[in-house]
Amino acid sequence: MSNEVGEILEKAKAEGRLALTAPEGKRICDAYGIATPGEGVATSAEQAAALAGEIGFPVVLKIVSPDILHKTEAGGVLVGLATPDAVRSGYDQIMAAARAYDADAVIDGVQVQQMVGGGHEVIIGAVTDPTFGKVVAFGLGGVLVEVLKDVTFRLAPVSGDDALGMLDDIKAAEVLRGARGAEPADRDALAAMIERVAALVADHPEIAEVDLNPVFAGPDGAVAADVRILLAAETPEQPARLTREEILASMNRIFKPRAVAVIGASAETGKIGNSVMRNLINGGYRGRIYPINPKATEILGLPAYPNLAAVPGEVDVAVFAIPAQFVPGALEDAGNKGVAGAIMIPSGFAETGNVEGQQEIVEIARRHGVRMLGPNIYGYYYTPENLCATFCTPYDVRGSVALTSQSGGIGMAILGFSRSTRMGVSAIVGVGNKADVDEDDLLTFFEQDDNTRLVAMHLEDLKDGRGFVEAARRMVKNKPVVVLKAGRTAMGARAAGSHTGALAGDDKVYDDILRQAGVVRAPGLNEMLEYARALPLMPTPKGENVVIITGAGGSGVLLSDACVDNGLTLMEIPPDLDEAFRAYIPPFGAAGNPIDITGGEPPSTYENTLRLGLTDPRIHALVLGYWHTIVTPPMVFAELVSKVVAEERARGNEKPVVASLAGDVEVEEACEYLFDHGVIAYPYTTERPVAVLGAKYRWARAAGLLSG
Repeated sequence: MSNEVGEILEKAKAEGRLALTAPEGKRICDAYGIATPGEGVATSAEQAAALAGEIGFPVVLKIVSPDILHKTEAGGVLVGLATPDAVRSGYDQIMAAARAYDADAVIDGVQVQQMVGGGHEVIIGAVTDPTFGKVVAFGLGGVLVEVLKDVTFRLAPVSGDDALGMLDDIKAAEVLRGARGAEPADRDALAAMIERVAALVADHPEIAEVDLNPVFAGPDGAVAADVRILLAAETPEQPARLTREEILASMNRIFKPRAVAVIGASAETGKIGNSVMRNLINGGYRGRIYPINPKATEILGLPAYPNLAAVPGEVDVAVFAIPAQFVPGALEDAGNKGVAGAIMIPSGFAETGNVEGQQEIVEIARRHGVRMLGPNIYGYYYTPENLCATFCTPYDVRGSVALTSQSGGIGMAILGFSRSTRMGVSAIVGVGNKADVDEDDLLTFFEQDDNTRLVAMHLEDLKDGRGFVEAARRMVKNKPVVVLKAGRTAMGARAAGSHTGALAGDDKVYDDILRQAGVVRAPGLNEMLEYARALPLMPTPKGENVVIITGAGGSGVLLSDACVDNGLTLMEIPPDLDEAFRAYIPPFGAAGNPIDITGGEPPSTYENTLRLGLTDPRIHALVLGYWHTIVTPPMVFAELVSKVVAEERARGNEKPVVASLAGDVEVEEACEYLFDHGVIAYPYTTERPVAVLGAKYRWARAAGLLSG
């Protein structure tokens, strides 16, 4: 199958062409089982008429020229020709228009194609994304494609399930199912075509873009009416990847070092080398600390050494706190010493335009097998080892959340939020320029780290998108991965040779593929931090049924809206459960979902309805709406909810419970109390608690943990 395709591609490259002709595109489609209309190429008006007679009227005529990519613009397309005479005159008209458009164009003839139509017009294509490599696209097609931009992306190749999922992932999914009495599209035929396009580009990396637009999809199949295939000027290089074992061998030494050297250690307050030393010592790190400074014999009570070679013992980690120009020599020393990790705090590399300087230190590190974090970072924390290898403020509240950031400013925000909310962390890691160690390496470590239950990452880009997806897919089976991807509004400003290429804006590709990897994407910094704080405290739901219990009707409506916005399913309450809830609420309350117990109810009403929600196995998650009243004050509500939830969890009734508290300032203390007791609660907002629950659900679905 691929041999014929390879020959076609080689011929085009040998002729110096980056675009295939339509007949070449058809042969490739035939080889991969991609349905296209009957067609042939004519080199005279008479031959065109004869071909049309064989194919069957009406037909479409298209110019065939490697030099004319935009056929319609050149007047090189005529549709709906229904007689031999119309085909003859059409042939002459197209040839004349093509010569007028480009007198020097090589013209191979005119394609005579069976005219197809009807059903739904969609686009199926593939592009080469700079981050993720070969990516397949599906969306609404025809003339509206670039206006509506209703398109979705997946990594190529794709499985059958992924291909079918793409059909449901566009806004017009209902249209394809046959909305308003229209004929539905053949889902299996469309999914098969997506799979085959994905297989084509995965098998042949030299193909840069594929555009099947329009594809006509009816109830009996799908056919690609127009095919455009573009080749890459150069086949992109695959990034070199270390094995999981190689990554872990280095990462375990970096996060659990027996000895740390500080290159540029200083006794002078205010110097970075002094802050790093103080944090290591005062943070309680129990391994050996070696200050490196050629002008000192002792720093902060520890013997200092002129260079790494002079250190008597082994060194696992070297923290660099010296100017950029001195880094290469010191890194050679680290390599000769057998250091596993170089923590590059210095700036002055690629972020300032010094790309050559960064390449130099990457080459040195690789030659010695040293893994390098940074450069241009604030360092890193790993609380299980009391390791505070940073010049930022120390942090020692242990917990199960690992956070990473590409930016020092975001790193400090993580630190401040962690301190303010008493969120325990296992690690905070700066990745900076990511000259070497990146998110894939960190996910590989945290996946198997018993001290980490969730990873949250701020990133501006991914060095190796496929490597990240591979690592994330492994991790999300057991632990959530939350990502804040910066640059949401920056579309890829690149020249595109096809509709698919024009649609592949950076953020849309990131969004779809991060979701395909099972990653929970946070819309902003505060959401990333709240997800990181809340998700580990929340039991995993066992199914999709969410019930709202509220003391305020207005909150109930807003909570319902938030559930819909976050992809949550409000349970349809069966009659027996409805009756059970009604037994606990006043006659002027409202059962159903939301269950409105009304505002003036005593604590017992909250307790009874909450306990019923926790004990009925058909309910999988609860959203509580509280309204501040003198009958049930905020702290009474908080203590009551915490007690009931703890009692039911002890009996095995573990369900996520989130709460929205409306009231005076006392609700703030009540929310803190609830959080401290494993109930996610926020004051003055109906959106935030539901968004956190939605994030937990997105991860649970990706991990395959929901049963029904």
